[in-house]
Amino acid sequence: MQPDTHHEGSLAVTVLVSVGRHPLTGRGRRADQDARGVELARTLRGAEVELLHAGRLDEGSEAALRGYLGMGFDALSLLEQPAGADVLPALAEALEAAGPQLVVAGERAEQGEGSGLLPYLLAERLGWPLVSGLAAVEDVEHGVATLLQALPRGQRRRLRVRLPAIVTVDAAAPAPRQSAYGPARRGRLDVQAAPVMDDVDLAQWPAQPARKRPKRLKIVKAASARDRFKAAAAKAEGGGGQVLSDVTPEEGAEAIFKLLKEEGVLR
Repeated sequence: MQPDTHHEGSLAVTVLVSVGRHPLTGRGRRADQDARGVELARTLRGAEVELLHAGRLDEGSEAALRGYLGMGFDALSLLEQPAGADVLPALAEALEAAGPQLVVAGERAEQGEGSGLLPYLLAERLGWPLVSGLAAVEDVEHGVATLLQALPRGQRRRLRVRLPAIVTVDAAAPAPRQSAYGPARRGRLDVQAAPVMDDVDLAQWPAQPARKRPKRLKIVKAASARDRFKAAAAKAEGGGGQVLSDVTPEEGAEAIFKLLKEEGVLR
C-alpha cells in the first residue's frame, strides 16, 4: 500500500465501492448504495476521500468502477482478487496500512452473496465500532463523529461515535450525483497487489437458480423531511379493512387468506 499522506487536521475517509448490477438489464454499474456512500463522503467538510475496491479488473468491472471516478475523483485503489476469494483479509490489511478515520460502505452488495455481513466482519477484525443505516454525518470534532442514523417509519437517531469507525448507508443517504464521462475516463485505476485467501465456506455452498420470492408487504421509506413526517404521523392504511370479533376459526382463517391474496403474498 501507499504510505499515509493525509494532512494533519483533515478527515481521512475511505469509501468501499463494489460493482453493482442493474435490476432490469443485469448489466454492471456503480452500486446505488455505494454511490450514496461516495456522495455522503464528498459532503464532509475538509475530508480527504479515497475510493477502495477489492475484486477482479475486467471490461465489465472497469466500466462500473469508472462510474465512481466520474463523481469527481482522480484515482481509485483496486486490490486484485480472483473470483471466489475472500476479500476480507485484503481489505483489512489495506485499511490498517492507510489508517482512515472513517470507512463508508453500502449496506449490501448487488452481486455475489449480498449478505451485508462484510462491514460487520471488517469492524470485528479491526476492532472498530460500526453504525448501520447512516443518513448523514453532522459533525466531526476531536476524534468524535456525530451521526444521524435512519430508523423505520422515517425516524432519526443522533449518535456520537469515537473514530476510527465504519458506517454503512442505504436509501436514506443523499442521492448520488451523476457520473461525468470525462473525469470517468481520465481517472486512474491504481491496481495493487494484495493477499489472496480462498473463501472456503463459499466453495462448499450449493448454488441454484433463484426462484421468485413472495411479495413483501409495503415498507415505508422516507428520504425527505416531509416524507419522514408523513410516515411518522400516518395512521395505518387500508380504510376498507374490518375488525373481526366472535367469529369461528374457519371464518378468521378465511379472512386472513383473503387479505394475503389481495396483498399478493399468496397466489
